[in-house]
Amino acid sequence: MTFDIDMIKKVYERYPERIAAARQVVGKPLTLSEKILYTHLWEGNATQAHERGNSYVDFAPDRVAMQDATAQMALLQFMQAGKAKVAVPSTAHADHLIQARVGAEADLQEGINKNSEVFNFLSSVCDKYGIGFWKPGAGIIHQVVLENYAFPGGMMIGTDSHTVNAGGLGMVAIGVGGADAVDVMAGMAWELKMPKLIGVKLTGKMSGWTSAKDVILKVAGILTVKGGTGCIVEYFGEGAESLSATGKGTICNMGAEIGATTSTFGYDDSMRRYLAATGRQDVVDAADKIAEHLTGDAEVYANPEQYFDQLIEINLSELTPHLNGPFTPDLATPVAEFRAKAEANGWPIEVEWALIGSCTNSSYEDLSRAASIVEDAVAKGVKPKAILGINPGSEQVKFTAERDGFLNSFRKFENARIFTNACGPCIGQWDREGADKGEKNSIIHSFNRNFAKRADGNPNTHAFVASPEMVAAVAISGRLDFNPITDTLTAENGEQVKLDEPKGSELPARGFAVDDNGYQAPSEDGSAVVVKVNPTSDRLQLLEEFPAWDGKNIQGAKVLIKAFGKCTTDHISMAGPWLKYRGHLDNISNNMLIGAVNAYNMETNHVKNEITGEYGEVPAVQRAYKAAGIPTIVVGDQNYGEGSSREHAAMEPRHLGVKAVLVKSFARIHETNLKKQGMLGITFANEADYDKIQEDDTVNFLDLDQFAPGKQLTLEFVHADGTKDIIMANHTYNDQQIDWFKAGSALNLIKKQQN
Repeated sequence: MTFDIDMIKKVYERYPERIAAARQVVGKPLTLSEKILYTHLWEGNATQAHERGNSYVDFAPDRVAMQDATAQMALLQFMQAGKAKVAVPSTAHADHLIQARVGAEADLQEGINKNSEVFNFLSSVCDKYGIGFWKPGAGIIHQVVLENYAFPGGMMIGTDSHTVNAGGLGMVAIGVGGADAVDVMAGMAWELKMPKLIGVKLTGKMSGWTSAKDVILKVAGILTVKGGTGCIVEYFGEGAESLSATGKGTICNMGAEIGATTSTFGYDDSMRRYLAATGRQDVVDAADKIAEHLTGDAEVYANPEQYFDQLIEINLSELTPHLNGPFTPDLATPVAEFRAKAEANGWPIEVEWALIGSCTNSSYEDLSRAASIVEDAVAKGVKPKAILGINPGSEQVKFTAERDGFLNSFRKFENARIFTNACGPCIGQWDREGADKGEKNSIIHSFNRNFAKRADGNPNTHAFVASPEMVAAVAISGRLDFNPITDTLTAENGEQVKLDEPKGSELPARGFAVDDNGYQAPSEDGSAVVVKVNPTSDRLQLLEEFPAWDGKNIQGAKVLIKAFGKCTTDHISMAGPWLKYRGHLDNISNNMLIGAVNAYNMETNHVKNEITGEYGEVPAVQRAYKAAGIPTIVVGDQNYGEGSSREHAAMEPRHLGVKAVLVKSFARIHETNLKKQGMLGITFANEADYDKIQEDDTVNFLDLDQFAPGKQLTLEFVHADGTKDIIMANHTYNDQQIDWFKAGSALNLIKKQQN
């Protein structure tokens, strides 16, 4: 079954005309990324060339996807927009709220029991507004999207940073905050700064222990966690065509870890095979008619240095397996070099847990290759040293893998755990025994992120990212420094044995199968559906409008916190146990910035209350300032807001009365989220001014009443001794975004314009 095939055909019908118009205005051959962007302009046919990295452009995405943790706030906002039905095909997926603890069946039932109020809310909202709902256990949003909704040449947005996974089927798929999703679902234009383009030319062909995961682990090491900010990464070359569609998805998925707007691949035979295998031959038939438009022009790929802002070349024949980490996904180490690096840094070598899954690596191909390693170890009499945990990507993948024996392969390890088709440990939904002790240890996983405390809540857990097959090998050896290419293992009979190279199937030979994929279609007419939110609920809370700007300069503000070093959205609004409050803005605001390191004492969740002179928890101190009518600002370091797309990281400070966030640089999604919620997100014109800001400062904005595009803002920092520093701040607000600020939020402006 193909969802929304009529919509897909309409997108393809307009491609030739819109590509022709784009060629005329751009005046040169086009990359795939440019083709997709220019065919999705809100205005229709292109009338001007848009400057990469500078022009704000209005787009018309084809669809929207939301996961349950972010869908709550997105749909609570959509309920305020006054619309009877979503304007574009949209889906919500229940995958984040199920904790991994015992095993699939028990964990799923416990997740449903604990979160029934939220799941019922999402089910009814989706039913009312024409949104498809994928029930708990159906699978991880990005795997389900790849199996059912992604299509070459399309554009989608999703309320999760790993929406970019759909690039594996040749989409421009972009992670956003819920307010952006509301714009699109309400039938309005979606704004994005025209991305710059990074080309990655892949030559050669992988073999042996190397996998698609190693491509993005290598790229992350090259570009770092902020090297892709404001860019689309476009992969091409013979090496790209040799990869499977799910392998391409893995690469695009983890592109979020380099800050990329998205990543994508040109339409090829691997996509045809995957679409056909997942029951979408009609999409193949439609795409084949315009295949020339669904990849970059030949001239672009022949002379890429002329058409991309940055070019990287990787020879897959020479690429070797990598382990990335700990604590950051861009610390890339070839497996052959890992032992020396681990010893030099004092990383714990022994591994208790090895985890396979997440939206990055939970496909049929991933499970089949990992299972082959387990089968080989069993055949050679080698017992695993670590616990192996598996999260299949979807019910379809799980059902088919069960039928084909892969899950039984994993079960041959006595301590293997098959968890629910859900995010689980990847997002902190893991009840790991003993994690509360805070002991220094290492784990390895096939996930995308490895920030401190992310998986199990223990700040001393060193998490390393690798391919599923490497995770399986490390689980067997029990050591991070195990190199399966060169090292041997001791079998039960004392013999030294080597593991065979992984073998797997790109697609199931007997086709995919599933009894119940977990999809719930919405009512044709949802007008009679009543969405109820209990006013005393601690899980859900209807939203109230944020106040509009009073038009005056902010005066007498205090510095709530000066965050030191890496401050991701995990630090600003933690997941894990806090996920249950994602639909209740006031309750979840009690986790605001509790993970950020305070530069003045190098502690977390311990800041000075300038009213009392005492130190307290960040949310409590901020609530005291709000009650006293004292404005505050947050100061941050580089790439502030890196990581997940969660708009709660912007909504919480807005709700508690923070007026501005002043940092050295922003991650893209977080900066947009701040703007959408009516916050000031500004950057130091001189990064060294970060050091001038003192704990007891009083902050005055001197010219906010003249807020305008391209005009710097002037801030006065009055120190406790009476001296002052004048600091200039840059911003990227355009006229429309300043209107959001003036109205109090983008949603306020939408409602105002409709009245």
